[in-house]
Amino acid sequence: MKRSDLEHIIRAAAANADSREIVIIGSQAILGTVPNPSSELCESVEAVVFPKDKPEAAILIDGAIGENSMFHQTFGYYAHGVAEDTAVLPDGAFERLVPIRNENTDGKTGWCLELHDLAVSKLIAGREKDMAFVSGMLKGNLVNIDLIRERLNMTSDKEKSSLAGQRLQRLISPAASS
Repeated sequence: MKRSDLEHIIRAAAANADSREIVIIGSQAILGTVPNPSSELCESVEAVVFPKDKPEAAILIDGAIGENSMFHQTFGYYAHGVAEDTAVLPDGAFERLVPIRNENTDGKTGWCLELHDLAVSKLIAGREKDMAFVSGMLKGNLVNIDLIRERLNMTSDKEKSSLAGQRLQRLISPAASS
């Protein structure tokens, strides 16, 4: 997905949810801070989103511009409307959101997770694709390991945070985990 694709999704999601602000919590939130990331960080064709002021309207987004919708078939990318608490995030993550707002978003705002908060959510999710994504962020020097650790300690689910910390350790010292 390119930044312009995400801007289109912000515009369409806002229109379908009758909202002026959309929160992006999936991997493509990276486009808020890094408009042109390496190809390995923008492979996804899905933006995981919810309306900031009325998260319950996420279902409207999923129905109108979600996977296999006419929007998806036409443009090759789509939005997945989710609940506000879908991702496990560090405390304060919603105060650190990075805005995207311009002509291409029709003046609507897409609020993207800050990169370290995004890394934490991916480490906690722990799927293979999430680990590859965090690895790409680390290789690209987009995130600071100490700040990721600090943010992991700011999550309310200590068990998941501990597992995520172990995953991070394996990413930064793969030889030690074999």
